[in-house]
Amino acid sequence: MNQTQAHSTDFASTQRTDLWWLEPLATGLGFLCFVIYTTWAMFQAGYYYAGPYLSPLYSPPLMVDPTAAGAIPLEHAWFGAWPGWWPKFLPASPAMLVLLGPLSFRLTCYYYRKFYYRSYFATPPSCAVTAFPQKDYKGETHLLLFQNIHRYTLYIAIGYILILASDAFKAFFNHGQFGIGVGTAVLVINVLLLSHYTFGCHAFRHLMGGRMDCFSCANGKEHLGHNLWHKITRLNEHHMFWAWVSMIWVGFTDFYIRMVSMGIWHDFNTWASVVRP
Repeated sequence: MNQTQAHSTDFASTQRTDLWWLEPLATGLGFLCFVIYTTWAMFQAGYYYAGPYLSPLYSPPLMVDPTAAGAIPLEHAWFGAWPGWWPKFLPASPAMLVLLGPLSFRLTCYYYRKFYYRSYFATPPSCAVTAFPQKDYKGETHLLLFQNIHRYTLYIAIGYILILASDAFKAFFNHGQFGIGVGTAVLVINVLLLSHYTFGCHAFRHLMGGRMDCFSCANGKEHLGHNLWHKITRLNEHHMFWAWVSMIWVGFTDFYIRMVSMGIWHDFNTWASVVRP
């Protein structure tokens, strides 16, 4: 006779015998490390430029403090020098002005929602594991309704890709001389990885598919957008991979440029000269 074991409804109770908690724990810690590093890098307000390399965390340089060590030259700032009215307790960091856009796209991404709901909110922490008890849980219909801005932040992310592509192109020229360095390759790879993540997004796939929710309901295989939708799905199938590898590479790109700008690392290049801020 088969006997069915009663399942407890206590938090994190489950009949699973595997290490189910390992994935949400590793995911949460990994993202936390990225947040800590980018926050630290943002507050440094310096050593983000080693001509011709510009850190993606500080691009575009809307305003610049030309007195900061390792800062981009003032003539490259979009709106000139940092304003005098800026609060003294906040660093004059261009990153404070530019990170909000790409972060709003990434944090509202469907994959990122999944992992931080599981890792930080425990709703649920894993499949077939009892969720953290919550009263009157309404999902993304009330407090988390802002998650729906993801489809609009997509345009910000695409604009950001274009800006970083321009930075990567400029990284082939040092004082007007064409060449290539390790930093050039790092910046080009950064753009490629971010492009795979951005253009494999669910929102971009939906947009390219003609914003249709059901192809089969409207004889979708004859729809002009179906072919694009199908091709983008190949990227979307590996969206988690591109999300992680692009995030890690952004942090590494900033770290590499920071080390070169501080003179700790030497950038090997074809210009036969040391890359300097």
